Amino acid sequence: MLEYGIGGTEVQGDASEAFIDIPQNRTLLCEKLTGDSPVKPKITEGLQTIDDVFEHYKPKVPVEFEDSEGAKKEETLCFKGLSDFGIKGITAQSDFLKSLSIEKEQYQKIIKQLKGNRLLRKALENPETKADLLGVMFALIKELEEVQS
Repeated sequence: MLEYGIGGTEVQGDASEAFIDIPQNRTLLCEKLTGDSPVKPKITEGLQTIDDVFEHYKPKVPVEFEDSEGAKKEETLCFKGLSDFGIKGITAQSDFLKSLSIEKEQYQKIIKQLKGNRLLRKALENPETKADLLGVMFALIKELEEVQS
């Protein structure tokens, strides 16, 4: 009696066990794609592509973020394709991560300015000019807050 292995490959029955590799043009996907474990596992057939798998299971995960002040924010991330698992895909779904990304970009611009602007670097090295510069910055922040109110 003949036995068939993964991918329909014929495995000859002999005294030793034989394992044949999955052909290069096939993919075996084994992953938990739902948050809850099933009561009774079942085989899902007919899913031909990765997109079919995502459409069938609609994987999502609740995530809790914490900001620098300790405030917690809950969001649910949904995955509709493999690209949603990357930095850009996850950030695009989360308002919290979008704000952090913008903040990161602003800090990188400031660092670039500090590295490239000799006058600003020199002003920050002198305690008096640094204090004056900080005073101007705080005045600008106060003025912006008043305008927003």
